[in-house]
Amino acid sequence: MPVFLITWLARLACYDGESDFLGRDRIYLVETMTNSKTFQPIENYGVIGNMHSIALVGTNGSIDFLCFPNFDSPTVFAGLLDPEHGGQFCVRPEMKEMRTRQLYLPDTNILLTRFLSDDGVAEITDFMPVVEDGALQCFGHHILRMISVTKGEVSFTMRCAPRFDYARSKHKVTHEDGTVCFEPEAEDCPSMALHATFPMKLEDGDAAAEFTLKAGETATVVFGEIAEEQAGADVLAEDNVRRHFSETASFWRSWIAKSYYTGRWREMVRRSILMLKLLCCEDYGSLIAAATFGLPEHVGGERNWDYRYTWLRDSSFSLYAFIRLGFVEEAEAFTRWIRERMHDDAQRGPLQIMYRPDGTKDLEEKILNSLSGYKDSRPVRIGNGAYEQLQLDVYGEFMDAVYLSNKYGDGISHDEWQSLQRILEWLAGNWERPDEGIWEVRGGQREFLHSRLMCWVAFDRAVRLADKRSLSGPTEKWREIRDAIHDDIYENFWNEKLQCFVQSKGADVVDASVLLMPLMRFISPVDPRWLSTMKAVEENLVEDSLVYRYNNAADPIDGLKGTEGSFTACSFWYIECLARAHQTEKARLLFEKMLGYANHLGLYAEELGSGGEHLGNFPQAFTHLALISAATFLDRELDGKNKAPWR
Repeated sequence: MPVFLITWLARLACYDGESDFLGRDRIYLVETMTNSKTFQPIENYGVIGNMHSIALVGTNGSIDFLCFPNFDSPTVFAGLLDPEHGGQFCVRPEMKEMRTRQLYLPDTNILLTRFLSDDGVAEITDFMPVVEDGALQCFGHHILRMISVTKGEVSFTMRCAPRFDYARSKHKVTHEDGTVCFEPEAEDCPSMALHATFPMKLEDGDAAAEFTLKAGETATVVFGEIAEEQAGADVLAEDNVRRHFSETASFWRSWIAKSYYTGRWREMVRRSILMLKLLCCEDYGSLIAAATFGLPEHVGGERNWDYRYTWLRDSSFSLYAFIRLGFVEEAEAFTRWIRERMHDDAQRGPLQIMYRPDGTKDLEEKILNSLSGYKDSRPVRIGNGAYEQLQLDVYGEFMDAVYLSNKYGDGISHDEWQSLQRILEWLAGNWERPDEGIWEVRGGQREFLHSRLMCWVAFDRAVRLADKRSLSGPTEKWREIRDAIHDDIYENFWNEKLQCFVQSKGADVVDASVLLMPLMRFISPVDPRWLSTMKAVEENLVEDSLVYRYNNAADPIDGLKGTEGSFTACSFWYIECLARAHQTEKARLLFEKMLGYANHLGLYAEELGSGGEHLGNFPQAFTHLALISAATFLDRELDGKNKAPWR
C-alpha cells in the first residue's frame, strides 16, 4: 500500500476520543477482553457490509459473525453465538496491557480498530468493497482487512476458522501460492478463499499465521468468494487494494451527502441511516430487520429469534425515514419490492407478515444444536415460525407505505390499484378477527388494540389515496369500515376505570404499541384521553427513558418463560409522543439519555437489559428507524415548526 495512503489513514484516525472530527463520528475508549474463546458483549461490535451480507467485527479484532453470500445465508462465522465452535476470523496484535479504540472513518461504513499499548500502536481497517454503480471489481463479494502499524514494532497472530452451515458442515482446505481455499461439504455453502500478503499455514482445517510489522509497514488479507479468473497476487495487488478502498470510501461519502438532515443530532442520524443502508438488499430493494439471529432478549432465556428477513411492518417506517432524509432511490427500490407483494397470496390472507429478502415466503423455523447460543441462551433458532401467524396490523403498515410512496413518488398503476382493492376486500371481512399482534405472541390469539388501529390506518390511507389520485373504488364502503373501526376502538378498547386505551379487548393492562396511535394520526397528541393513556404507559412501562413493550409478569401474553429487556424502539416512540404533546424539554432530555445507550459506534440492538447492556438481534433496523423519526420531529418542535407533514 502506498505510504501516502498509510499516512492519510493514520492521520484520519489519530484524533482525541472525545472530540468531534469535522463534526462527524466520535470515538470512544473500549476496554476489551483478551480471550478469543470468551463471549464478547453484543455492544462490543461494529458492522461492515456491501448490501448483500454483513459481518460483525469485535473490538478485539475478531470477525465473529458472517452469513455468506447473502443476508439470510448460512453462517461462515458464528463465534458470537458460540466462541468455541461457531467459527471466527481473528487478527490480533500481541501486546501487553492493550487498549482498543474503534471508529468508522467519517461518513463511511469503513471500520477502523486501533490497538494501543506501551509497545506500539496497530490498526486494522475492515470493509466490504462496494463502488458507485454497485459492481464489484477484480473479485467478488469479500472482506478486506488492512493491517498497519503506526508506532513501534508489533507482532500479530491471525486465525481464520470458518465453520460453514451454522457450524454443521465439515470442510476441506488446501493451501497453494499464498491462497488458502475452504471447500465446505454442504451443497448450499460456497467455497471461499483467503489471500494474504504474509505466509500462512494450515492448522486443524484453519488458516493461521504469525507476522511482525514495523511502523509504516502494512499487510493485507482478503476473505471471500473464489473468483477463478483471479490469481491471489492480483487480489492483493497494491492497485486493486487501493482502488477498492478509495472507491468504497467515495461510495459511502457520496451516498450520505444526499441526506437532507441538518438538525441537532446530525452525527447519530447519519450513522443510523448509514447502518440502515447496510441492511438494504441491493438485489431486491428490501430491508432486513437485523443482521443476526439467535441473540437473546434475556440472557439464558428462550426468546432467541431470527431477524434476517423483511417485515412488512418495517415498510412504512423505513419509507418514511428514507423519504424524510432525501434518499429517493432507496425509497423507490423498497416501494417496488412492496408493490410486488400485492400479487402474492399467503396462507392466512393476501399478505404474509415477513418474507425473505428476495420475496420468497418459506421461513420454516428450526432449532440449531450445533451452536451453544450467546452466553448459553437456548434454543438457537433459524427461520421464523411467526411467518405463519395472522397479524392484521401489517395491512395498515402496508397501506401506509403505499400511501407514502404515492405521495412522494410515482403514482400507483391501474393493476396495482386493483390488487390493493382485492387486499382491502379481504380485510373488510377479517378486521374483527383475533390475531397474534405486533409482538408476534405465541400465547394465543387476541383482539389486540394495535391490530385494530392499523386496520383503521389501512382503510383511512386507501380513502386518502383514492381522493388524492382520483382513483375509482368503493370509497364509501371503506369510509364506513374506517369509521366502524374508529368507534370500535373507543367503545371496546377504552378502559374507563384505568382511563387509558388497553392492550386488547377486555384487558386491564396497557401496551407500548399504543404509542403509535398519535404517530399514525388516529388521535390528537393532546387529546385528554391520549394524555391519560400516556400517563398509564409511564406508570406501568417506563423507567426513566426506557420503555418495556408490556408487563409479561402481569399478563404472560407471549407464552414464554422469563422476562426481557426494555424495547429501544418503544423508547423513541415515547419520546416522539412527548414531543408531539409539546412536552419538548422532557422529550429532548430523554432523547439525549437514549443516545447515551448506543454502543461506541452509535449502533443499537433490539433491547436494553437492566444494566444497560444490549440484548436481542444487532444492529436493529426498527430501533434506528424510530430514532430517525423521533429526531426529525423533535427538531421541528424545537425550531417551532410543529406542523409536521403527514406520514
